Amino acid sequence: MFQKDDISSLSFYTLAMEYIQDFLRYMKYERRCSPLTVDAYANDMRLFQQFMDTYDIYDPREVTSRHLRRWIMYLLSNGMKARSVNRKIASCRSYFKYLCREKVIENNPSSLIDNVKTPKVLPIFLHEPEMDLMLNEENFPDTYEGIRDKMILELFYSSGLRVSELTNLTDNQINLSRNIIVVLGKRKKERIIPLTDALKLSIISYLQRRNKEFGCSAEGGRVFLTKKGDDIYTKLIYRVVRKHIEMVSTISKKSPHVLRHTFATVLLNNGADLMSIKELLGHSSLAATQIYAHTDFEQLNKVYKQAHPMGNK
Repeated sequence: MFQKDDISSLSFYTLAMEYIQDFLRYMKYERRCSPLTVDAYANDMRLFQQFMDTYDIYDPREVTSRHLRRWIMYLLSNGMKARSVNRKIASCRSYFKYLCREKVIENNPSSLIDNVKTPKVLPIFLHEPEMDLMLNEENFPDTYEGIRDKMILELFYSSGLRVSELTNLTDNQINLSRNIIVVLGKRKKERIIPLTDALKLSIISYLQRRNKEFGCSAEGGRVFLTKKGDDIYTKLIYRVVRKHIEMVSTISKKSPHVLRHTFATVLLNNGADLMSIKELLGHSSLAATQIYAHTDFEQLNKVYKQAHPMGNK
């Protein structure tokens, strides 16, 4: 750890950034956060320090809860949405908690800060008839790319994988003899996704075509490849998903996460309990899964209004 009391040869700004770099290394190597998460922390803390610069504060020991509240008001007054502000608040909490752990500060100024209230937004999802239409064989040419794209969509819909989990999925994570996929989720946490018979057959068919196309050994490599045989990348998966959602729906969002929402909503609408859905999605707490209960209520409310004689009165 850098000796913060010895600042004779360093500028004040360099001192501030040393604290932040120590924190980012901790999040990367000890907390084992993903590169995207570390980048998000780095951006949040950079913006935070830029604001502190206006008060000539470069030492976190001088930061108070009043400074944090002013920063939050500054972000909101400049049009930042509440969810984005709350993410930055969470970054600050992690930062100051780390400084307490390292005994750099005695009191955590972020402990007195509450999250900004956010409007409840129901997850956007596709309905089963739309998914059936999307996965129609006629939408996919009999080429490697066509078979791959259908497999990507089918796997999202049948497993609820995050886009990063699907992008990095390897052959070794698919156990066809046990009919399961071992998913490496956030912070390398493992979870088990069962394979249906239909999904298993689709995977086998896809892997045979991929191996024939590129001479793969099916030993530890990525499941999904580009048309040139390279590892697939996130932007390509987004393009595939967007293209096929646009074919069946006019919803505003057209990302892989929509298919994750669709997976969870279909399970709930067909009788699955929230705890089981939580485990399949890899949520760390039930609170993150409970939003789907609201989705289910919306569907029930719609059915009630359509079916009950008093529904529209």
